[in-house]
Amino acid sequence: MKAFRPPQLPAVASTVAAALRRAGISAVLTGGACAAIHSHGAYGSSDLDFILERETTQRVLDDAMGSVGFQRDGDRYVHTALPFWVEFPRGPLGIGRDLDVKPVEIRVGHGRVRTLSAFDSCRDRLAAFYHWADRQALDAAVEIAHRKKIDPTRLRAWSEKEGASSKFEEFRRRVSGRSRGARRSAR
Repeated sequence: MKAFRPPQLPAVASTVAAALRRAGISAVLTGGACAAIHSHGAYGSSDLDFILERETTQRVLDDAMGSVGFQRDGDRYVHTALPFWVEFPRGPLGIGRDLDVKPVEIRVGHGRVRTLSAFDSCRDRLAAFYHWADRQALDAAVEIAHRKKIDPTRLRAWSEKEGASSKFEEFRRRVSGRSRGARRSAR
């Protein structure tokens, strides 16, 4: 008999997104779970944050989450068989001061999830670093930048608008330093 292995975060994200869609709830995956997906698992997260794009009732949300085995526990939804929980932080969808964020739909496992683009997920993690000194968020931004094509010119311009030029330089050094180190070790 095989041991039970709980689903990985991308499968949980896909399952929750499908349940929300079936209930007519439009939501966007953000935060650490989004970074985990865009970093291909190099960054881990225990929670999935979905920003609701339109208001819904608590009952509709509870029913949608209950349809996939999650029960409300305070301000989060938990599942007895999973190490992940789901939260619905208050909107609107934004990254730092930028409220003009366009979600994308990506294929995750066997389903689809509306999420931040890789560029916006990197900005989202940098915003947590810039505004709350969250070093784990910096690590996640670096991991995304190593796995996805991130436009450094646009990222620098956004960082300047956030008043975080010096912190952007720390990010840039981490990204370029790791790239040089990777090339050196490959020789």
